[in-house]
Amino acid sequence: MRPRPRIPRLALALLPLLALPGAAADAPPRPGAFGFAPLPWSEELALRERWLTERQGLLLDMMRRHGVSMWIVVNEEFHDDPLTAWVAPPRPYAGRRDFFVFIDAGTRGLRKVAIAGFEEESVSRFFDPPPEAKTPEAALAALVAEVDPKTIALSTGGTRGVTRSLTRDSYRALAETLGPRLEQRFVPAEPLIVDYLDTRLPEEFEPYRRMVALTDAIVREAFSNSVIRPGTTTVGDLRRWLFDALWRAGVSTWFQPDLRVQRPGATRKTSRGFLAIAPESVVLQPGDVIHVDFGVTYLGLNTDFQRMGYILRPGETDVPAGLKAALRNTNAVQDALVQESRPGRSSAEVYDAVMSAMKARGIEAQVYSHPLGAQGHGLGATIDFRAAGRKDPPRPLRAGSWLAMELNAATPVPEWGSEKVAVMEEDPVYLTDEGWKFFVPRQTEFLLVRSADALPVSHPASR
Repeated sequence: MRPRPRIPRLALALLPLLALPGAAADAPPRPGAFGFAPLPWSEELALRERWLTERQGLLLDMMRRHGVSMWIVVNEEFHDDPLTAWVAPPRPYAGRRDFFVFIDAGTRGLRKVAIAGFEEESVSRFFDPPPEAKTPEAALAALVAEVDPKTIALSTGGTRGVTRSLTRDSYRALAETLGPRLEQRFVPAEPLIVDYLDTRLPEEFEPYRRMVALTDAIVREAFSNSVIRPGTTTVGDLRRWLFDALWRAGVSTWFQPDLRVQRPGATRKTSRGFLAIAPESVVLQPGDVIHVDFGVTYLGLNTDFQRMGYILRPGETDVPAGLKAALRNTNAVQDALVQESRPGRSSAEVYDAVMSAMKARGIEAQVYSHPLGAQGHGLGATIDFRAAGRKDPPRPLRAGSWLAMELNAATPVPEWGSEKVAVMEEDPVYLTDEGWKFFVPRQTEFLLVRSADALPVSHPASR
């Protein structure tokens, strides 16, 4: 997840002085592009802090479920821990080494203590002050000695970046501060972190649905004659347009927009078992099947989204029948994943059932779906052909979880001399008792780009 750039405190103080002459201080925020209106930063922070209150209210039960007496999250200067914005107010932290400590205090409930380099009112609303001490390390040592926890969970030994984010130097500082006896009580926090970050709040749903709708709107415009001039527009042009679209909408992204191009007779390069990303120099031509992988970041949440397009040849008014059949096969894989997925069922069982159904229908499918939310490649149950090779443990599907339903089907297309075309789709979905539900309607038709000769002379893409 790529955070928004930090603004120094002095720059924040000077912002009112940089306002345009005549601009009203209380003017309402202007809507962003694509019908999306991002919140002013102050309102965004307030919303995320309300969510933090809800999320912290769930933490004690999680800690007890995973046998954690104390959880310490360490944030370093210029090297934010990816957990920080999820366990503390999502604001800049400038202390050389800050500690956010969560304690199971028994009948007193959850105790939260922040040992930070700078006192912040926003932090004090969520955390108690530490014991009086000359240094943060001394305050931490006094706190741990007072509590004498049975286990101290740290971000070490996990299989994902957010679950193994504690640096070597911070681990050493903790071990030296707390001593050998307490170091023996250090345990990996991975199970707790997965539980914490894979739990979605009902209040997040509607803002996230609007994020997915924004992602869809940007992609629809990208795969149109408003942006693409067949025979002239390159993959690089389209990528740069997508970056600028994010800026116009007032959001950011967590990965570079990727584009793939399939055309009959062309050599198909692969990367890591998938169709390779197209070089930026590739010029989009009539007859191309185009694909985009794209996501937005906003409110600390992330989307992940893929769509297919087709550039009509001169004289064509629709997609060839073989390509339509290829898309229907991919929709069939989606249908099977919806049908087989239920809360409590193992991710491995779901994967095996989907692939068995596709084999029975003669559909060549790949499924590589992953959780969404706090990260674009989130924590939780993955339904993925690579899981066995990575030795990922099967996990039960959780009601309310969000997933990037990412998959493809490769289908021979008669109009292409029976060459296979991979139709790749990715949709944010959420799990209900009836299976996965789509935040926005899935793709059942190719997005069409008309050839230049079919456009009016006055159309920008015909020039």
